[in-house]
Parts: sequence; C-alpha cells; structure tokens
Amino acid sequence: MAGGIREQHGDELSENHEINVTPFIDVMLVLLIIFMVAAPLATVDVNVDLPASTAKPAERPDEPLYLTVKEDLSLNIGNDAVAREQLAATLDRVTEGKKDTRVFLRADKAVDYGQFMEVMNLLRDSGYLKIALVGLETLPAPASPVAPAPAGSAPAAALAVPATGGNP
Repeated sequence: MAGGIREQHGDELSENHEINVTPFIDVMLVLLIIFMVAAPLATVDVNVDLPASTAKPAERPDEPLYLTVKEDLSLNIGNDAVAREQLAATLDRVTEGKKDTRVFLRADKAVDYGQFMEVMNLLRDSGYLKIALVGLETLPAPASPVAPAPAGSAPAAALAVPATGGNP
C-alpha cells in the first residue's frame, strides 16, 4: 500500500507531529555555498610584484594588517588607498590606537630602497614598531650562491624585523 489508504472516511485529518527537516538542510547547503564563494574574496587584491626570500615565515595573525607600497609609490592599507600624510591617522583608526599591532609591509620589486625606508620611517614615527616584511617564499639553491627566484610560483611569507630608524 504505497499510497496509504485511509480507513476513516471523515473530514478530519490527523495531525502530524514530525518536523520536516528538508527545508533546514536546504538552507544550510545554500549558506555553505555562499561562504565557500565569499571566503576567497576576503583577501587583499592589490597587485604587487613581491621579491622572493628564503627566510622562515613568521606566524600569521587572524586578521593581518597589510601596508602595501605599489610601484608608483602609492600606499594602500588592505585594499584602500591612503595618502602619506594620512598614514598615521588611518593606521590609528584601523588599529583602534593599538601601537603594538604588527604591520605587514609589502613593497613592489621596483620600489627604490630609499623610498621603502621612508615608508618604514613613517611607520616608526607613527609609533608602529612591529613591522613584518612580506615577500615570496622560495627554496634555497643548494649549489649556486645566487639563484633567481621563479616569478609568482610560491605563496607570500612574512619576515619579522625590528623597525630601527636611520640609514646604515
């Protein structure tokens, strides 16, 4: 009896006390798909050609604060452009005044060392002394003393360095 024949011929139907969980499962699957699509979009999307490093990567915090120096010497905090004059105020707003926040500093290969040091000095003058330099991770070459790094073949790594002012 696949159809379930009713034995009573009255107008009253019996109440069903079971919970239909199929709509809940459908909603959960839709939410899972939404989060799977949205997760990769939550990263920094500023294109910069990073130099490579063979240093051991430092641990990455839950929500890192990236300061990017692009090839044209413009600055970005995360994905938002910021003027050099507004860097300290913007960092204070983003970090809620916590000067011990680690700033991950990324710079394009084409950025001059002097310009890069100016940005580090801006960070130091603003009170942010925990600076981690970000570069591409490469494997050290066993035989040759200087080996070119493959372009864009490895994930980014951060190397923590103390922010000391001045030029050596």
